[in-house]
Amino acid sequence: MNADQVAALRALLAPTGWLDRTAAFANALRRSARTPNGLLIVGTADDEPWHMTAHLADESRYADAPELAPTLIRWAPEPGAPAHLAVGIDRLRAATRAETLLVVTQRIAPAELLERVHDVRRAGATVFALDQQDPELEQLAHEALPVSPATAPVSFDGAQHLVTSSLTARADQPGGPDKRLRSRLARLLDAVSGTPTD
Repeated sequence: MNADQVAALRALLAPTGWLDRTAAFANALRRSARTPNGLLIVGTADDEPWHMTAHLADESRYADAPELAPTLIRWAPEPGAPAHLAVGIDRLRAATRAETLLVVTQRIAPAELLERVHDVRRAGATVFALDQQDPELEQLAHEALPVSPATAPVSFDGAQHLVTSSLTARADQPGGPDKRLRSRLARLLDAVSGTPTD
């Protein structure tokens, strides 16, 4: 992925407002996540957010920001699963105001998930939602980024990449957020296209 291709992608997305929307969501998430292991991420029982979790973990390591390392919450972890895959849904009962919950789902949240999110919010944790226009979930969230399949210029996976790429692109770092985001998008598109990186 060369600079011209990255510029073309940014030019394509810039008029849509999606770079700004995903950056604003990521900035709010970064400000909310303050404690190591305090960024909890959950989806539905049949659609766990593995993809987003992996990218958040990479971004956390890349930026040396342990507060952004996600804790994947699973509805039914397998017995004997490794520690990072063994955190069950009951972990949400212990959520505190120092923690942040990120709900990632392409489906309408079932009642059981909504109840858990409501409990987490009532406990004082900050709730974020990355969804495909789920009004009930978005009403519970402090911050929501709905990705409408009918109108969004990116796929749900693409939106996840934009959020995670923006997460560590801080204004106070050399080059500012635009240079960092451009670099991250280039790496992402190289990986997707199979182009070798430098």
